Amino acid sequence: MEQHTSEKATFAGGCFWCMVSPFEELPGIHKIVSGYTGGHTENPTYEEVCSETTGHVEAVQITFDPAIFPYEKLVELFWQQIDPTDTGGQFHDRGSSYQTAIFYHSEEQRQIAEASKAALAQSGRFDKPIFTPILPAKTFYEAEEHHQGYHHKNPAHYKRYRKGSGREDFIESNWSGKVDKDGLKERLTPLQFEVTQNNATEPAFHNEFWDHHGDGIYVDIVSGEPLFSSTDKYDSGCGWPSFTRPLRDYNVKEKTDLSHFMIRTEVRSREGDSHLGHLFNDGPAEAGGMRYCINSAALRFVPKEDLEKEGYAEYAVLFN
Repeated sequence: MEQHTSEKATFAGGCFWCMVSPFEELPGIHKIVSGYTGGHTENPTYEEVCSETTGHVEAVQITFDPAIFPYEKLVELFWQQIDPTDTGGQFHDRGSSYQTAIFYHSEEQRQIAEASKAALAQSGRFDKPIFTPILPAKTFYEAEEHHQGYHHKNPAHYKRYRKGSGREDFIESNWSGKVDKDGLKERLTPLQFEVTQNNATEPAFHNEFWDHHGDGIYVDIVSGEPLFSSTDKYDSGCGWPSFTRPLRDYNVKEKTDLSHFMIRTEVRSREGDSHLGHLFNDGPAEAGGMRYCINSAALRFVPKEDLEKEGYAEYAVLFN
């Protein structure tokens, strides 16, 4: 019988409201809790932590199965949510309680975090030193219930806050959409380039995946980020690949599209900023009622037997 293990990972990335959604829906993630850690006050309240007198930072603690989703990938995803050069908080949230940190729970985690930090510093992505400290884990105090899963309980306010705080724009400019378009023209077919970079639409019923059957995942043709699963694909009759949901809500961005004298919701990939297609509310009611109508030219299919070989091993659990 297969044995499943679990470990904890603790990250401080500024306001903990914004540090849950990037990690949820991932394979092997069992639980994400918002809370306080790193300080000296026992059982602090939100107000006490915000007063800057407790020594605590806002953080999230993730319980995960490293055999499915390794710690290395969690750390990599953590960097993509923050400004690691900011010494005084995060974005518009200032003060020590909003500072970033990685709290390691084992020597192995410490070594992984240190190596990842060094690689980020050497990458040249930022022109200032990487500040985020790597510290031994201390007692983690769970935050008040109304802070848990805040983005689900108060989605409109959460989206306004995430945008208004400057986090969304920082991530967009520093972690998304940095592609060499000249290089893409050499790597992609003309249709793939026009769809992903210029918002074109391929012909219905004359594209690679509209009637494709097979177990696996569909990734962004530009960035390789995982987007959709064959387990959520269905025949909508529209002539394009249709899915009831993405692999992770976080991996797709929605934007208002006013082109062609219509009001539609465009779907783009988060990392590659590729145009994927559009989102409609005429999908199967039993699966949530949504239809992600996606251009085949924006996708690459990775069959389940190749997931590990191509670096997507964590998604194999979808087909076991």
